[in-house]
Amino acid sequence: MRGEAERAPDSEQLAEIGLRLEVDGEIATITLDRPERRNAQTFATWSALAQIGTTLPEQVRVVVVRGEGPSFSAGIDVRLFTPGGIPGQGSFASAATHDGGTIERRIREFQQGFLWLRRPDIVSIAAVQGHAIGAGFQLALACDLRVVADDVKFCMKEPALGLVPDLTGTKPLVDLVGLSRAVEICLTARVVEAGEALRLGLAERVVPAGELEAATRELASSLLTADRDAATATKRLLQGAAGRTLEEQAAAEGAEQAARIRKLFGGPAVRGDRSP
Repeated sequence: MRGEAERAPDSEQLAEIGLRLEVDGEIATITLDRPERRNAQTFATWSALAQIGTTLPEQVRVVVVRGEGPSFSAGIDVRLFTPGGIPGQGSFASAATHDGGTIERRIREFQQGFLWLRRPDIVSIAAVQGHAIGAGFQLALACDLRVVADDVKFCMKEPALGLVPDLTGTKPLVDLVGLSRAVEICLTARVVEAGEALRLGLAERVVPAGELEAATRELASSLLTADRDAATATKRLLQGAAGRTLEEQAAAEGAEQAARIRKLFGGPAVRGDRSP
């Protein structure tokens, strides 16, 4: 849902966190902007991403997520693993001193920064170059589509650090590559490079690093050629397909199409099936 009451973070606030948000008509671009730390993510990163999602301008249809510099994101800022943590944000050690319910609540809050990228009313594209490790890999997986540079290096590092991937990456990974391959990728913490990423379905397109921006812009523009309401309804149908039988999916198609026909040609406005 679009958040109208909540105030959008301004550019100065985002800059302090290491993010940029640029809106150009129907396309919004979120840039991880800490190249000196390979765009490592922090608690503040995740909170700001969630806030961007709830305050995204109504006209936006496509969201591009990218990283400044040679890496998309090297994962979690290692300072979060130290007792001192990051000034003003704490650390995993300080979080562990709270009761379990508090930790789980904070994780759910951080996950909101990733979940909104799958909303039916937008299409999200990750433009990924260089390292996409751990949280960086999961941020790419949170997007609907991935255009990657030929130097990309995906890696799910969390299990090697004694943690689990908890930023919503496990389901899209299994959906894309299957259970067995997902287990192997996560538990070996190995690097998946561009060619394999394309074969496995982790990337829709691989391009030379110098062409990543242009290729992403071309894809974003192509996505805007579809009717907005039809695009939203189609994405809802596709997202729900895996959880429905053929008969259930056929019924959902019928309901969505009936709603479209009523809107286009008159008749009572009946809302189509909105199930995920």
